[in-house]
Amino acid sequence: MFGLLLLFALLLSLADALFLVVVAGEIGALPTVGLVVLTALLGSLLVRSEGRATLRRLQRRAQQMEAPTDELLDGALILAGGAFLITPGLLTDLTGFLFVAPFTRYPLRVALKRWVVGPYIREKMENGSINVQFGSIGGGGGFGGAGGAGSAGGAGWSGPDDGPGGRSSSGDSDGGDDVYDLGDDAYDIDVGETEEEGRER
Repeated sequence: MFGLLLLFALLLSLADALFLVVVAGEIGALPTVGLVVLTALLGSLLVRSEGRATLRRLQRRAQQMEAPTDELLDGALILAGGAFLITPGLLTDLTGFLFVAPFTRYPLRVALKRWVVGPYIREKMENGSINVQFGSIGGGGGFGGAGGAGSAGGAGWSGPDDGPGGRSSSGDSDGGDDVYDLGDDAYDIDVGETEEEGRER
């Protein structure tokens, strides 16, 4: 994945350099430089505004004891968009705006969940190396890579290092495994199976 992102960045930089030559030939060198500076300034203001809003939502989620899944993904996209915006060029600035602007960031976040986060969690679950907790922190059942059913009070799946009785559904974790608590919006992430299918496994 990192290699693909690096290849994309290199190709985008090359295309941007060629595009700047074309634009400079049409409107002149100074207007082109001014346009690049203007888009970078506007982008930095947008990154600052969206970053603060995302941080407030993340703090609110934490106070409500909910997993800030969407907020963390938004933060990653905003950081990536900021990196594109500070890179001189028009195509890189356009890409940065797509990552930062809320109405274009939402579909990117959905795609990131479905094709990056979801497959990663599903692979870890199949390997039995993580636990995925459903429901808010401190309550609700959960399931992970392997193990027996959870204790009374809610069904769940325990990780490989849990005791013979499995992990309690109270949400306690011994910290031995990587634990992914996805909160109430856990089903937004397509991990390839539902909680009911996980119980039947």
